[in-house]
Amino acid sequence: MTGRNDPAPTRPVLYSLKIGFFAGLIWGLLRWLATGLHFTKVSQAFLLDPFVPRAWLGGFYWQLGGLGAFIAMSILAAVLYVALLGKLTGPWPGLAFGAVWWALVYAWAGPLVGALPPLNLIGWDSIATDFCLFLLWGLFIGYSISFELHDEAAREPSPKKTQGSPQPSS
Repeated sequence: MTGRNDPAPTRPVLYSLKIGFFAGLIWGLLRWLATGLHFTKVSQAFLLDPFVPRAWLGGFYWQLGGLGAFIAMSILAAVLYVALLGKLTGPWPGLAFGAVWWALVYAWAGPLVGALPPLNLIGWDSIATDFCLFLLWGLFIGYSISFELHDEAAREPSPKKTQGSPQPSS
């Protein structure tokens, strides 16, 4: 029987939606800062490039739209993480997840749809900055989900003994 103050178990999909939103917001804003400081030449709105004329993407509202697209991509990524890697623990799966997403976006899908130039034309500063941001983004998603889903048992109260007298700890 559960009492009123007993914590409800975490729902993995709902939790992944929350983590995806905050991953997109936090790392999208940091990516926007990196773009503003000229650490990367890849626009914040690069995810919108296949859908909007490229000349529009420099405006503030389209950059904000790019942040929204990054948040949407992060929510999708977090749900996929729970579905595919949710049973894994530790930071390494999250780092690998971020590296795979970077490769999919920057080396395959981005150049394929024309949202990004090929890697040999982007420049090393942009490659290193965006790769590191995607690693940290993947680590945030993976480790947050891993910690919440696998350390929940440690937060549960221990079962109460109903018989006997208290014993000193050993």
